[in-house]
Amino acid sequence: MSRPAPSPCSGILQIEQYVPGESELAADETPIKLSSNETPLGPSPKAVTAFRQAAAELERYPDWSVTALRKAIAGRYGLNADRIACGAGSDEILSLLAQAYLEPGDEAIFTQHGFLLYRIIILANGGVPVVAPETEYRSDVGQILSRVTPQTRIVFVANPNNPTGTYISIGEVRALRAELPDDVLLVLDAAYAEYVRHNDYEAGIELVATTNNTVMTRTFSKIHGLAGARLGWAYCPPEIADVLNRIRGPFNVSAAAMAAGVAAIEDQAHEAAAVTHTEQWLSWVTAELTDLGLDVTSSAANFILVHFPAERDKSAAAADQFLKSRGIIVRRVSAYGLPNALRMTIGLEADNRALVKALAEFLGRPAA
Repeated sequence: MSRPAPSPCSGILQIEQYVPGESELAADETPIKLSSNETPLGPSPKAVTAFRQAAAELERYPDWSVTALRKAIAGRYGLNADRIACGAGSDEILSLLAQAYLEPGDEAIFTQHGFLLYRIIILANGGVPVVAPETEYRSDVGQILSRVTPQTRIVFVANPNNPTGTYISIGEVRALRAELPDDVLLVLDAAYAEYVRHNDYEAGIELVATTNNTVMTRTFSKIHGLAGARLGWAYCPPEIADVLNRIRGPFNVSAAAMAAGVAAIEDQAHEAAAVTHTEQWLSWVTAELTDLGLDVTSSAANFILVHFPAERDKSAAAADQFLKSRGIIVRRVSAYGLPNALRMTIGLEADNRALVKALAEFLGRPAA
């Protein structure tokens, strides 16, 4: 006779497990990996040195308060270090926010093609995911506001958004904050903020500084090249920073990640090189693929969303398989509601040229 087994909390069995971008192919050769929005320039050499030096004291617990990293971030951006919370990637901070501000039955809103993690953390905390349609692959403030109810507790906005690469202006973000109820937390997920080169964009620092119900999250995984170290941060109102510090793990940021993060945030020359590289090749790849007849969503980040015809032999699925046969890995985005599109990270020059050449061959078109 079988005995009753432990049951997970409400909502957890509704979660579809997050599947990251692929990293390997069956062949022995090293693939061109353009599936995870990693910087092709790698981390700052200064960050690598700091990480290695930290290895000499692995027996020591890290600084619980993450003081050196918070001070380095504050110094770089002119912030109050006491309002900065750090975590093992910005995804941990997003999870902590959901844990802290969602009761079972509460609603949280995110946009149609928003980061898959939002749905996961909402359900994991017994919340109700509410999806707001996007307009031309952009977050739509009106659609978000139309879905606010008395049960709404959090609104997640990725800006720029992943996987679309689109962004909304600071004016639109301010309008959203102004129309949301005061007791609704607005979370601005700015993982790709460093790449944006538009005068009407602001990551969220100003809103956090002037309101008590807005949080901005950032990551070291993208432009700083520390995805393997797992490091992120949030700028919060003082009360929210206090809440996050009450519930986060005692030593949730490793000493090695902390040291690498300090060195990375201070190496502005390396960051600038990554921005320049991305800006140049984002424009080039977008133009080349457009010339091949593909529809490319305009991106403010370090990746592009490329749309394919519905015909079976020219579909996104067929293109993905063809690229794999040429040793190139990109990201399928069917789980984001985009079955006819692929997300492609901007890589090194040789990677970008190989990608364009392979897609030209797939489409039966001559590459420039």
